[in-house]
Amino acid sequence: MHELEPHWGWRQFYTAENDEYSPFYGKEYSEFEFSDHIYDHYIHPQWDYIGSETLFVKLIYADYDEHFAVLEMLGEWNDCLHNDIMHFKRNVVDRLLKFGIERYIIIGENVLNFHASDDSYYEEWFDDLEETGWLAFVNFAPHVMREFSDFDIDQYFISGGDLQFDHWRTLEPPVFYHKIHGLVQKRLI
Repeated sequence: MHELEPHWGWRQFYTAENDEYSPFYGKEYSEFEFSDHIYDHYIHPQWDYIGSETLFVKLIYADYDEHFAVLEMLGEWNDCLHNDIMHFKRNVVDRLLKFGIERYIIIGENVLNFHASDDSYYEEWFDDLEETGWLAFVNFAPHVMREFSDFDIDQYFISGGDLQFDHWRTLEPPVFYHKIHGLVQKRLI
């Protein structure tokens, strides 16, 4: 797991540690000191701790004029034991909402498992979004999506189909956002 690093190809456009509105503003990263881990596996030091033992994130792009953010996730999303959605909502999303972010693209290709609890924080997040806000879950594994669906959590976000977007890393952030935005709009109509 220590070799799985967040997407770094957009760093010339945005870095969360230099964004004064980011929950990770001012953080200093090491390329050599591996201190965070998921269970007994160390993870790459570029991932950000959000208060969860098993789920880490990386805010890889935010645009406050267009009101969107792209976040990549790593680990086991465990609402049952660790209430990961609460940590994510309180420590990351609430801060971004405060500065006008209302459209979220969550990249989940490195989410290994999902364990559900109740949907309170998902509902709260959904309710916090303005009329034009949305949540798009991109590239989550089928077994993870089934778990979201089995607990009716998928009613709060858009996923699947064209949102399995394998070549997202080859696009610049605004192009990626506009592609996802177009797909989301088609589904909302």
